[in-house]
Amino acid sequence: MFSIKNNDKYEYIEKNSKFISLIFRVYSKDEVNFYLDKIKKEYVGASHYCYGYIVDNDIRMNDDGEPSGTAGSPILKQIQNNNLNYTLIIVVRYFGGIKLGAGPLTRAYAKVSREVIKNDNIIELVKGYEIDITFNYNDIKNIDYLLNNSKIINKTFDNDITYNAYVTKEILDLLANYDIKIKKEIFIEK
Repeated sequence: MFSIKNNDKYEYIEKNSKFISLIFRVYSKDEVNFYLDKIKKEYVGASHYCYGYIVDNDIRMNDDGEPSGTAGSPILKQIQNNNLNYTLIIVVRYFGGIKLGAGPLTRAYAKVSREVIKNDNIIELVKGYEIDITFNYNDIKNIDYLLNNSKIINKTFDNDITYNAYVTKEILDLLANYDIKIKKEIFIEK
């Protein structure tokens, strides 16, 4: 399974219509809605905000007023063709006054969606876990060493220390002697 490492953007003009494709790594419908709202505020006055996304089994697309099948479908196909998950592509269109027709419109949406997916931005995902690990202050150097290549989301310093982190199965096994709470299974960068 693959996703993208960084959010990115690509712009294209076809017969005076400006197409701006934006790609985001997302993990929930709430994040999808957050980015849609953000883009609508950032690109005020656009004619269309079309999108497609895959988050696990939640697969959706939207033509946002474009002729049926000319926008959302080609966007989603590019995500699927690259075997991407946790990926949202939004294409903002500013209408340039010239109607493109269904074929050229579909090709324009496919092109900007394909171009925003750059090979050097695709990463492999592996099964992992979101955990909370609690330990005493004497163990901080050892925990920091073991979590060196893991993503630490939050650190809480109280009587003990608690880290919220994303870890692989291998790291989880190395931490077995500590107080660990597995919050959920997730997919993380390899």
